[in-house]
This record gives sequence, C-alpha cells and structure tokens, in this order.
Amino acid sequence: MSNVEQSSIGGQIGAIREWFHQRSTRELLTGILFAGPYLALFTVFLLYPLLKGLYMSLFEWNFLNPAESTYVGLDNYARLLSDPAFWDALWNTLEFVVLTVPLIVVVSLVLALGLNKELMGSRVLQFLYFSPYVLTVSVIALVWSRMFAQAGVGTQFLGWLFEGSPLNSELWAMPAIVIATVWWQAGFYFAVLLAARQNVPERLYQAARLDGASPWRMFRDITLPHMKNALLFVVIASTIFQFQVFGQPYLMTKGGPVGSTETLVMYLYQLGFETRELGFGAAVGYTLLVILVLVSLVNYKIVGTSDE
Repeated sequence: MSNVEQSSIGGQIGAIREWFHQRSTRELLTGILFAGPYLALFTVFLLYPLLKGLYMSLFEWNFLNPAESTYVGLDNYARLLSDPAFWDALWNTLEFVVLTVPLIVVVSLVLALGLNKELMGSRVLQFLYFSPYVLTVSVIALVWSRMFAQAGVGTQFLGWLFEGSPLNSELWAMPAIVIATVWWQAGFYFAVLLAARQNVPERLYQAARLDGASPWRMFRDITLPHMKNALLFVVIASTIFQFQVFGQPYLMTKGGPVGSTETLVMYLYQLGFETRELGFGAAVGYTLLVILVLVSLVNYKIVGTSDE
C-alpha cells in the first residue's frame, strides 16, 4: 500500500473519530440540558433536605438560632432507643401495617380478578372501585369519622362488637382506621393488578382448560407467576406508604385513645412542630428511613424471586 493510500485511510479514520467525538459531545450536552432542571429540583428539594436532616440529627438543634446548636453526636439516636414513646409508636405503626397491607393486597387482587372479563357494568364498577383513591385524606377521615360516630352507620352495623364508637376504644380504634385506609387505597392497587391481569395471554388459560386444569391450578400456575412483578410492587409500595401513615389517625383519633393509634410519623410531627426538638425529630426520621429500607429488602427477598 502506497504512502498516499495510507495517508488517505488515516485521514478518513481521523474524520470518523472526530465525528463520533462531536456527536458524543452533542449528546452529552443534550442530556445535561434535559436532565438539568430535574437535577436542580432534586438537589434543592430532595438531596439537600436529606443531607441537612442527617446533619441536624447529630445536634441538639436550636430552632431560633441554628448557629448556636449543640453537637451531640449519636446521643439523639441513643435517646430514641431508650424512649418508651418511640417504641409505642413503632408498635402501633407495625400493627397498622400488618393489618392493612394483607387486606389491601387481597381486596385489590380479588377485585382485579373479578372485573377482568368484559361484563355489563364492569366499566362502571372499575370507576367506582377506583374513585375513593382520588379523595384527599381529610375527606376520607371526615367520612369515616361520621361512619364510626356514636350514631353512625358503621357503629350501628358493628354494634354487636362494642358499645359506642370504635374510635373511642383502645381495642377497635386501629381496626377502624385500617378499614378506612383499605377502602381509600385499594382502588389504586386494584387498577395496577387489573392491568397486570389483562396482560396475561388468554391462550395459556385455553391450553390449561384443554388439559383439564382446575381454576385454582390455573390461578396458581398461570395467574400468579405472570402477575408476580405487579404483586411485588403492590406489597412493597403499600408497605412503604402504610409505614408513613399520618393523616388518618391524626384526623380521626388524634393518636388516641390513650396513645393506641399514635404512629411514628405522628411522633415525629410532635417532636418537630410541637416541642421543636428538631434534632431529635431528625433522628426519628432517619430511623424510619432505615426501617423502610430494611422492610423493602425483606419484602423483596420474600415476595420477589430472581428471573431465570
């Protein structure tokens, strides 16, 4: 090969490299341009508060003059672990989660399977099941507080279980809040599971029927495996949301009676906005964050399985 040909080939290779370099630079700048606004908002409203909260949790924070805050290291976390009010709030939150999440999963799954087929009125029922979710927590709390009032419909219906309003009973106040929460939120998860069920190929059920499979066998071997990811999302998302419950107990019972419905977020709210113990409150918030991460990992290990 002559020197002229080698020079020509080298020039072409150099031009190609330059073109790729310019294209990569343009793509990088375009990506930064599109991602920039989100990154700016993420930094200002999420990342900075997250880091600031961690910093505050290491101080006895002075609300009026932050510069005079006293560094206490991990004392806030040590105090937290020895505070009976924290453990009571944690126990109440766990009780709420354990009662609510299975009910939400079962109710939403049953509704999704029941309305999967195109039947007369199914669209109307889908709208009715989903509609409570668009209401605010204040409306939900008002409606169900009326339902469970002394002369409310719910109290009259369940009068054989207790006298008076269940919201005034240490035993029944939490179940009453659970009922209101399931009625409110099941519609959203119903929509998620219904979409997942409708994506299961019908030919699998036809083949199973030809083989004589029972409805339970089809549900176990076809429906559940194909809805695995959606169910995993429902379990993890509902668990995270229920651990952060605040509006329902705050508006319906104020944490009572006798603190039986006070949750972790209510406890955090009292520290931050009533007693102004912001450093200690930040430690509670980060403890809740760690709990949520651990619960999510456990849920994933139990419910989720690796794709083969």
